[in-house]
Parts: sequence; C-alpha cells; structure tokens
Amino acid sequence: MGSVDVHRTLAALFRAAGARHRFIAHPPEGRTDVASALRGHPLDRAAKSIVLRVALGKRSRRYVLAVVPGDRRVDLAAVAELMGGTEASFAVREVAERLTGCVSGSIVPFALGPEAAGLEVLVDEELTGRPTVYFNTGRLDMSVELAVADYLELARPAVARIAR
Repeated sequence: MGSVDVHRTLAALFRAAGARHRFIAHPPEGRTDVASALRGHPLDRAAKSIVLRVALGKRSRRYVLAVVPGDRRVDLAAVAELMGGTEASFAVREVAERLTGCVSGSIVPFALGPEAAGLEVLVDEELTGRPTVYFNTGRLDMSVELAVADYLELARPAVARIAR
C-alpha cells in the first residue's frame, strides 16, 4: 500500500462512514511541530503515530502503533507493560513503513491493509478527550482534521495512558 493509496483509503473510509473531517493541503512536512503550525492548530491536537517493537521473550515480538498527542512523548515502558512485553523500542524505519504503507513522518493512526494485520493501535487517553485530532494522511503534503468520536469508531484503538 503506497502513501497515495493510504490517503485514498482514508478518504473512502471517512466518506462511507459519514465521518466529520476536513482535508488540509500544506507544504510537505513530516515533523509534528512544523506540520501543526502549517495546519494552524495547537501541538497537543496532533496525533503523533509511532510504530513500536515490543519484545515478548527471547525470540518473540509484536508491533504496536502508538498514538500520542503531538506535544508528548511515548512512554516505552508503559507500552511494554501494557502489551505484556519485557521492553519496547522504536521499530526500524523500513519495518514501520512496510507495516503502515506510509513514509516516515506521514504515518496515520490507523492499521490499514494486509501488511498491518496484527498491528495493534494503542492511543493515549489524553487524545480521546479532544473534539478533533489532526494528522498526516499517508502523505507529507496532506493532513486531515477528524472528529475524535469518529476516529475512535473507525480505528477502534485500545486506549491507555501511554504518553509522558
């Protein structure tokens, strides 16, 4: 799934569900702080999506898509504990891009496509209290403002305190 496909998949998903959303074109940007300024919203309204590798044992691991507010950092120890692992670390770029179908900096807070099978979406509870959330749509030059209630309905993430 290429980055254009992710954007199209999201657009179709939002239309089919009647999700309250607004696409925002902007200069290409993958850094959350700069993208938030370009989109014109506070940094804490951005959904920063990070693929993590959680070690479950000597030869066992799983990948998690952690979604935290743009002004926070993911708490690796909290994610490892929640997933029953011994430690969590950032997935290597190639793995993150393969699992999400997105280039680094444009990863969406959804597990889409066959490559994402088994990729659990874990969102920080702080994001769920906002009316809307902003994120890149699998493209560095396009973002979306999406109603949080619609995001939660469509993505069906696990919700926990995973940011610090």
